[in-house]
Amino acid sequence: MFTEHTLETAPPASRAAMERTAATFGKVPDAVARLAESPELLNGFLELSAAFERTTLDPVAREVVIMTVAVRNDCHICVAMHTGKLRKLGAEAGLIAALREQRELGDERLEAVRQFTLEVLARAGGVGDDALKAFLAHGYTERNALEVVLGIGTYTMSTLANRLTRAV
Repeated sequence: MFTEHTLETAPPASRAAMERTAATFGKVPDAVARLAESPELLNGFLELSAAFERTTLDPVAREVVIMTVAVRNDCHICVAMHTGKLRKLGAEAGLIAALREQRELGDERLEAVRQFTLEVLARAGGVGDDALKAFLAHGYTERNALEVVLGIGTYTMSTLANRLTRAV
């Protein structure tokens, strides 16, 4: 139903983002081609994603947030893409499998990120003091807690849009 745009058919305001993405991936991914229908959504997602990449959370912790949201929201393309990213980061196969299967992670610090992400989602941000203290007890900061919220927002937008457009 949703158009898989090319550089020629995309709205003009989406084309620069598509070109940058193609330069990074060697092609325009299906999700980007479909999200291009809305330059505001495509550009907004890419800007927020770049902002999330600049946070003080380490790269694997960021991917834990993303995978937790992607699996929860049943976004197959996101799970596949971020599985690949975790592999590039050198994440162990057991960690990736646990994230994909919504199981407890063997790494306590990363499990704290996963649990905090789930708690923020379940309580629409109204996380109790005990849950916040448990997150902070693993060496995370209040800034990190807010960065998790940024990741959740960014990848909720992405997963919902990808599912709506049936990106593969």
